[in-house]
Amino acid sequence: MHLAELTAPEQRVLGCLIEKRWTTPDQYPLSLNALRLACNQSTNRDPVTGYDEATVREAAQRLCRYGVARLASGHGSRATKYRHLAEEALGLGREQLAVLSILLLRGPQTAGELKSRSERMASLGTLEDVELLLEALIGRGYARRLERRPGQKEDRFEHLLGGRDGPGSGPSSARSAPPVPERTLAERLTALEAEVSALRAELAALRARR
Repeated sequence: MHLAELTAPEQRVLGCLIEKRWTTPDQYPLSLNALRLACNQSTNRDPVTGYDEATVREAAQRLCRYGVARLASGHGSRATKYRHLAEEALGLGREQLAVLSILLLRGPQTAGELKSRSERMASLGTLEDVELLLEALIGRGYARRLERRPGQKEDRFEHLLGGRDGPGSGPSSARSAPPVPERTLAERLTALEAEVSALRAELAALRARR
């Protein structure tokens, strides 16, 4: 599995783990519920999502298998918690991870937008410093500069850790393909199994009344 193939839920989970490590350190590592809330929050997210717990859990578990996250024991808590391993897995420093996190959470942005939106995670310095960080990410294959569209005055950048549906992405044969459903086959199977179990329980209850 290449990180360039991360699904939308995996991108969102990884971005949240990186973000929350520095913005809410007292709550980090994140419990599954905290991670779900972080994924679906209405601010600093584009698009705003409504992932259920199963979707977030499976995305986090896959990130663990890829080596960019791991389970972490909570402080006196038995709840499952997750933390990222992006520094080790990607070989990036705090400033670069802050930029990558914002790209994962909000999609294509200008250097100025990345600078202002990363302030809670890291001090990125001047716009020239941000450009240097972006060039480093581009050189590592984690980001790219998008072609300017009519009316755009500044360059925009996007991450390369997976596809992104909807407006904002640059032209690409891979990105022009039909959108892939958010729910994977495994997720649909889990939902169907839950429905079958519920139907069996209802049938058993009906038989018991006879």
